[in-house]
Amino acid sequence: MIELHYWPTPNGHKITIFLEEVGLPYKIKPVNIGKGEQFQPDFLTIAPNNRMPAIVDFNPADGGAPLSVFESGAILTYLAEKTGKFLPHELRGRVRTLEWLNWQMGGLGPMLGQNHHFSQYAPEKIPYAIDRYVNETNRLYGVLDRQLAHHAFIAGDYSIADMACYPWIVPHERQGQKLEDFPNVKRWFEAMQARPAVIRAYEWADKIRNEGMTEEARKTLFGQTNASVKPA
Repeated sequence: MIELHYWPTPNGHKITIFLEEVGLPYKIKPVNIGKGEQFQPDFLTIAPNNRMPAIVDFNPADGGAPLSVFESGAILTYLAEKTGKFLPHELRGRVRTLEWLNWQMGGLGPMLGQNHHFSQYAPEKIPYAIDRYVNETNRLYGVLDRQLAHHAFIAGDYSIADMACYPWIVPHERQGQKLEDFPNVKRWFEAMQARPAVIRAYEWADKIRNEGMTEEARKTLFGQTNASVKPA
């Protein structure tokens, strides 16, 4: 059994997509990031960076005590290795998949996250910051479009790279992007959107819905310092 500490954000959706694809038994433990539950001591013991998602595997391969994993890229890699699915065993396919997984973790996610922050949530609209991250989002969409010109899925076969990237493309309109400008991304996006496991994964968002961005939630999410973290 996998215990998934989750909130319906792009990083949270990555893990529910994987779990739905493989049919691995799991249960959701909501972490309401607007209410600051990511700073609770019990969560910090498994996710010291006070970010969700995180998992606890109660049946790890070594047969030992429950094993926790934080950071969505690490979780996807762990689950792929646990199940033997969606991460190629052969060298070159594995390298390609991990390259694009890390591209998402190091580029697509952080840059689009800053796009969301400055264009949607920042109390002061700073044109330079908005332009900076909208333009970088556009560049990254172009990188992805060129890769998908030669592959049905990002690394060739459907993999954890696709599961990592797709949730960040879902809010493309809010990011100031048009899928029509990136025909290969559009084709891939529609294929991803139609997958039954992806549909089931996104149903969690309706079950565990963030009820808007209150001022208190805004301060919790965007006013974090070291002092914000409650010691375990």
